Amino acid sequence: MTARDGVLGLQGDFAEHLRTLERIGAHGIDVRRPAQLDEIDALIIPGGESTTIGKLAARYEIIPKLRERVAQGMPVWGTCAGAIFLAKDVPGHPHPIAGVMDIAVERNAFGRQLDSFETDLDVKAFGGEPYHAVFIRAPKISRLGSDVETLATLDDGTVVAAREGNLLATAFHPELTADDRFHRYFLSLGPK
Repeated sequence: MTARDGVLGLQGDFAEHLRTLERIGAHGIDVRRPAQLDEIDALIIPGGESTTIGKLAARYEIIPKLRERVAQGMPVWGTCAGAIFLAKDVPGHPHPIAGVMDIAVERNAFGRQLDSFETDLDVKAFGGEPYHAVFIRAPKISRLGSDVETLATLDDGTVVAAREGNLLATAFHPELTADDRFHRYFLSLGPK
């Protein structure tokens, strides 16, 4: 049986993640209901607007089922707003979050839309060629729990990619590049 990889399709750039999964030969599923979380082996929470994602996930009762699946070991990856949604600590964020990854994330840490940028990162898990990352109204990971591993930082030491067991958070948008190494890395965390 082939692994089924979900992308939370409530809001944001879920279509881009689904296209990347298709390009690399994975079986991507657009997830919009809690019951679908029992039908997948891994989940990507896309970038978008963290407030909207949180409100919709709460309204459709996805958060309790997501927490249950994370406790069972299902790999989950949050990109940009998805990283905010996964974090246990988001200062000043009044709306629902899953709160499953032991990180603190600061929203819009680099400024407004005009302050968006691209840069090359050395990603510990990849070695070799730098990873070209796209940051759009990006958050930053400002605190890591004791079991959280840093995967990539900016030149100033700001953490922009981290892993805690089967949980992955990136402050940037890997789905907006042709480099599929982060998607392949995430899928390696799930069932073989």
